[in-house]
Amino acid sequence: MLLNNKLFDNLLNAFRTLPGVGKKTAERYALHILSSTEEEVHTFVETISQIRKQIKRCSECQDFSDTDPCAICVSTERDGDLLCIVEKPSGVMAIERSGGYRGKYYVLNGLLSPLDGIGPEELGLSRLFQKVIARKVKEIIIATSATNEGEATALYIAHQLKPLGIKITRIAHGVPMGAGLELTDDYTLRQALEGRKPLEG
Repeated sequence: MLLNNKLFDNLLNAFRTLPGVGKKTAERYALHILSSTEEEVHTFVETISQIRKQIKRCSECQDFSDTDPCAICVSTERDGDLLCIVEKPSGVMAIERSGGYRGKYYVLNGLLSPLDGIGPEELGLSRLFQKVIARKVKEIIIATSATNEGEATALYIAHQLKPLGIKITRIAHGVPMGAGLELTDDYTLRQALEGRKPLEG
């Protein structure tokens, strides 16, 4: 019997560390693993191991990549005058799928949240500002999520960069309040990028 089995419980707990996975889903995943062949389980485990070893953070944009710098950062076909700032790697994936952007990116890997002890230093914003100056970026598109933390982060970045005279915009209508970019459909996200509005810091 699997109920109260320590090995099974350990597997359940491992699956429950994944985003959006509750008790029932974890049980379904665990039972699927037990029902799989040894070869299938080995392939699954090996794939996770390989991706963890080979995919790292790009030293330029902080997105995940198997090369450093990543393909977008080194591409001569991307517009280096445009820099889109997103909260996490899923934001890059969502915008790329929309097909409405040909500039470069910077991934914050978080948002300002003083109550959680996350300030400008924890997000490495000084590093972002240095890169903006070094690259001579002409427009920054801030595409953080439509949450209180996302808005606060956008305003802070705009305020810090305002003295540089760089055009700073915020993705516009269509992205629901409280939603992340990864939950927004491609058409809506493309419209939000095209309809971006100036952001005053």
